Amino acid sequence: MKAMKKLVSKLVRDEQGGEVLEYALIAGLIVVAAIAAITSVGSKVLARWTSLNSSL
Repeated sequence: MKAMKKLVSKLVRDEQGGEVLEYALIAGLIVVAAIAAITSVGSKVLARWTSLNSSL
């Protein structure tokens, strides 16, 4: 009976660790996507400001 409790306890802990890993991977992907979007928008804004500055 003790062996069964240990086995169930181990499986529960492993599943929770997997969930944490999944959330960490999702958060990492969101951060990478946000950085890519900000970089893209930032370069477009810089180009627009440069264009406006030149026209003045």
